[in-house]
Amino acid sequence: MTELAAELKIEPTVDLGLDGPPSAHRVVVAMSGGVDSSVTAALLAEAGYDVVGITLQLYDHGEAVERKGACCAGADIYDAKQVAERLGIPHYVLDYESRFRQSVMDDFADSYLRGETPIPCVRCNQTVKFRDLLDTARDLGADCLATGHYIQRVIGPDGPELHQAVDPKKDQSYFLFATTPEQLDFLRFPLGGLDKHETRALATRFGLGVADKPDSQDICFVPSGDYAGVIEKLRPGAAEPGDIVHVDGRVIGQHDGIIHYTIGQRRGIGVGGGVTDDNSPLYVVRLDPDAKQVIVGPRDELGVCDIYVKDMNWLAAPIPDEGLDVSVKVRSTRPPLPARIKDLGQGRALVSLTDPEEGVAAGQACVVYDGARVLGGGWIMGAERGNHDGDRR
Repeated sequence: MTELAAELKIEPTVDLGLDGPPSAHRVVVAMSGGVDSSVTAALLAEAGYDVVGITLQLYDHGEAVERKGACCAGADIYDAKQVAERLGIPHYVLDYESRFRQSVMDDFADSYLRGETPIPCVRCNQTVKFRDLLDTARDLGADCLATGHYIQRVIGPDGPELHQAVDPKKDQSYFLFATTPEQLDFLRFPLGGLDKHETRALATRFGLGVADKPDSQDICFVPSGDYAGVIEKLRPGAAEPGDIVHVDGRVIGQHDGIIHYTIGQRRGIGVGGGVTDDNSPLYVVRLDPDAKQVIVGPRDELGVCDIYVKDMNWLAAPIPDEGLDVSVKVRSTRPPLPARIKDLGQGRALVSLTDPEEGVAAGQACVVYDGARVLGGGWIMGAERGNHDGDRR
């Protein structure tokens, strides 16, 4: 890694767009204990800013201390503290456990009970990190809050804009669509122009012990990857049994709770062969929490074109009455898709895809782009097999 650092010759210039010398500005850095936020703090400290590191205690760390690949664990607090000591900056650990439980964990459980597929990392950014922590940074007299997210803040003709990161493999724009214009004024993302190899090389140059620390992979409060188990712990008795129903109306099996299923799922449905004449595979195409039903069908039942979105956060000029041609991501792992968005009022929108997309689930995010720029996004309410003209089949 040392050779890589020398080879890359990384000497990034950190310009937070603040008037006056860096020493005149206090910057709070959200330090998770990972390599990204650690390098963020190091870059800003080296540039001469008055850096204060803050680590959030988000939940009971006991279960996750020994678990690799999870963020927010007890070991991460220790790592963040060690990095702060190495850099010579003050570091504070704030107990946000109750806020995290109310804003993220409870929402996660309730969303699954509604038959949705939630994204708790977006809720965490939207509430605990970019709302509560941002307020704390202001209380500490900071001029901005910096994070280790891979996304770019670009000054456009009308003010700050959100743009995708330079490194497409690490781009986190999908998870930050809910950042409001007011928050964007105060936020900074120093790593948006780097790729992960460069970040790790910088960590080595700064002598940080987290240089080779693995990236977090899973939801931090799901220690075993068992979503249903966590939901049952948060909402005892939530896993109510019901029918597995084919799209043609036949009851073909029983399930132990809709919290075990998500749209597009194929494996582990719990239905044997012989349901169709050709024994073709079945997929979860809908969830009906009121009837406690899991509806399954062939793969071609998954494709949808019209997506209804609520709680829109918009970061650009208003959408014209006739709609706007854009690209959208309906899952973090999928490439952007060509679409047209129409404003339905009251924070809702209709996104009509040019071509059908599979696995679109309520509770997921629909993030809207114009090239690399994030125009905004919202939460998926539902989807239909329409076409781009809004007709129904």
